[in-house]
Amino acid sequence: MQSLFAKTHITLEMIKWEHSIFALPFALTAALLAAGGLPAWRTLGWILLAMVSARSSAMAFNRWADAELDAANPRTMNRAIPAGQLSKDFALGFTAITALAFVVAAAELNKLTLLLSPAVLLVLLGYSYMKRVTRWSHLVLGLALGLAPAAAWIAVRGSLDVRILVLTGAVTLWVGGFDVLYACQDCEHDREAGLFSLPQAIGIPAAFWAARILHLCMLGLLVWFGVLFHFSVVGWVGIGVVAALLAYEHSLVSPRDLRRLNSAFFTMNGVIAIVFLCFVAADLWMRG
Repeated sequence: MQSLFAKTHITLEMIKWEHSIFALPFALTAALLAAGGLPAWRTLGWILLAMVSARSSAMAFNRWADAELDAANPRTMNRAIPAGQLSKDFALGFTAITALAFVVAAAELNKLTLLLSPAVLLVLLGYSYMKRVTRWSHLVLGLALGLAPAAAWIAVRGSLDVRILVLTGAVTLWVGGFDVLYACQDCEHDREAGLFSLPQAIGIPAAFWAARILHLCMLGLLVWFGVLFHFSVVGWVGIGVVAALLAYEHSLVSPRDLRRLNSAFFTMNGVIAIVFLCFVAADLWMRG
């Protein structure tokens, strides 16, 4: 039993399950807007399962695909597979099981979500190979999370409204921007290993400016999103708070000091996602 608990803990650490908080609030935001309020509990349950299983599959596959790269990187050499705590076969099997769970959840939602589920998996799993071929892998990761609000809208409505793609674009730029910052940690290793990233290609100071531009564009898309969905004062205040939190996130790190990067990357981004959801939910409640 102790061995089972230990392996479960290691598996959850491998997939960083707690980081599901990044995309999930944006998916719930889209679900609330699609339903004009709270969707059916059954729909919410299947959306939650689809989100968690899809992300778990992507993370496990990433650990499988990057096992040798992680072993050669001092920052990641203690991850579960390089450290010998889990095998590559286990990670691949976990990927298959969670991918199947995602497809089942998609099938339970509606026909369109089922039809689109292979394309979603292609983006989620394909990201793991992007840094081998392009410096813009950060935006592919962004798209992997940015699909969440569009998918949640389809889950509720059974069709796609092009307005929700603005939120997809915003999340894509948001995630892409903070992934650029996160990749600054591995700039030298990426150069030595022949991997691609924006910091590796243009240097850390320029990468910081690229991340700032991406996040400014993200805020522009959120403003457009607010116009499209007729936000009230509450919604606009929410966008303002997100802007302030992003500014604070950028103040935590600099090209010369990356020590608080984990705080900026993990804690603040979780807060930003939850804050946006809460303000949009309050906006809907005030108007309803």
